[in-house]
Amino acid sequence: MFADRAKIYIRSGKGGDGHASFRRELYVPNGGPDGGDGGKGGDVIFEVDDGLNTLADYRHRRKYVAKDGEQGGKRRCHGKNAPDIILKVPEGTIIKEAESDKVIADMSGENRRQVILRGGKGGLGNQHFATATMQVPKYAQPGQPAQELWVNLELKVIADVGLIGFPNVGKSTFLSRVTNANPKIANYHFTTLNPNLGVVDFKDGGDGFVIADIPGLIEGASQGVGLGYEFLRHIERTKMMIHVVDAASSEGRDPIEDIYKINAELENYNSEIAKRPQVIAANKTDLIYAEDEDPVEKIRAEFEPKGIKVFPISGVSGEGVQELLYYVREQLKTLDVPPVIFEQEYFPEEELITIDLPYTVEKEDDVYVVEGPKIEKMLGYTNLDSEKGFAFFQKFLKDTGILQQLEDAGIQEGDTVRMYGLQFDYYK
Repeated sequence: MFADRAKIYIRSGKGGDGHASFRRELYVPNGGPDGGDGGKGGDVIFEVDDGLNTLADYRHRRKYVAKDGEQGGKRRCHGKNAPDIILKVPEGTIIKEAESDKVIADMSGENRRQVILRGGKGGLGNQHFATATMQVPKYAQPGQPAQELWVNLELKVIADVGLIGFPNVGKSTFLSRVTNANPKIANYHFTTLNPNLGVVDFKDGGDGFVIADIPGLIEGASQGVGLGYEFLRHIERTKMMIHVVDAASSEGRDPIEDIYKINAELENYNSEIAKRPQVIAANKTDLIYAEDEDPVEKIRAEFEPKGIKVFPISGVSGEGVQELLYYVREQLKTLDVPPVIFEQEYFPEEELITIDLPYTVEKEDDVYVVEGPKIEKMLGYTNLDSEKGFAFFQKFLKDTGILQQLEDAGIQEGDTVRMYGLQFDYYK
C-alpha cells in the first residue's frame, strides 16, 4: 500500500544539568567552584532523501526520541553533547503539528534539511556563578527541557505535469509508454492505488519533465467518495495537466461528460488548481471504427474554442503520443508558475516560551537591555542564523510586547539593544 501520510511522535533531548562542585586538592586551601556545564540535548532533524518516494518507514515505527545531554562533572568537565537524530523523508513531504494541522516545514525545493525540534541547552556549572560577594556558589543551572510534538507527515508529490482522468481510460498505459515508470496495467474498473511518477526524456536532448498519474478521480472525489480525495493532494504542485479520456467510448462512457465531471471535482477541491493549463489526450483511437462519427472532432469542437488543445493518441500503439509530449514541453517553457511551497505556520519554540516567565526591559547608559528567563529560554531554542529562526525571533518580540515596551522606553532607530550575548541595532 502506498504510504503518503503518517503520524509520529518526536522529542528532542533535554539539556544536561550543570554540576555544582568545589576544587579540593592538597596544598590548595581555598579551592573555588569547578562544576562543569551540561551537554546539549540532541536535535530532531528532517532531511530529504532522493532515494525515498513514500513514507512507509513511518507506518510501523511512530516514536523518535533524541538522547539527553550528559550532565557536567567535577574539575570543569563539560558534559557530552547528545547526538542528533535525523529522519529521512522523500522530497515534497509536509510536516504539520498534529493538533492544529499547521505547517512546520515543507521539505521541498531548496529546503533539504531542517531542525524541527532543538535539544535543550546544557545548564551552566557553578563555576560561572562565583562573584566577589558570592565566592562559594552552591547553585548550578539545570539543563533546558526537551521539546516534544506529535506531527503529521504528508507527502505531496513533486511533478511538472499531472495525469488525470477516470479509471480505465488508459493513464497507466500512457505513463508506461512515455516514461520510465512501471505501473500495474489491467483492464479493470477500479482505480490505481498508487500515484505513479515517471520522467519523460526526449531523443533530441531537450528538457524533459516529470509526470505523475493522479489516481482515484471519480465523480464525488472532492467530497471524499472513493479514493480520489486521498490522492487529490498530489496534484497541488503540478504546473499543468494532461486530461486522458476514452475517446472511443469503449465502455459506453461519454468522454465530453467525463471531462466536465473531472474538472468539476478539481474546482470543488481547489479552484486555483482547476485554473491551471490543461491539454486533452483523446486516447484509444485505435478502437474507433472508421464508419463511426469521429468522436475526436466532437471533443475538439467542445474544448478547443475554450483554449484547451486536443490530441488524438493511442497509448497502445503510440500514435500521436510524441506530438502531445512536444506540445506539453513547449507549454511548460512558457509557464511562469512559481513552485508551490507551503509556508511555516507553526513554530515549536512558542510552546516553550510560556506567558508566566518574567523579563525586564531597561536602559543602561545608551543601551537597551532585555533580560529574564523568558528571553534566555527563547534564545536557547532559536537559531537566529536561519531565515525562519529570525522570523520567529521578530514575531516573538512583537507578540510578547517587547517591541512596544522598547518604543515606550524611548528607543530610536539605530539605538542598540542587548539580549544576553546578542546585540543588534533597532530599526522599524
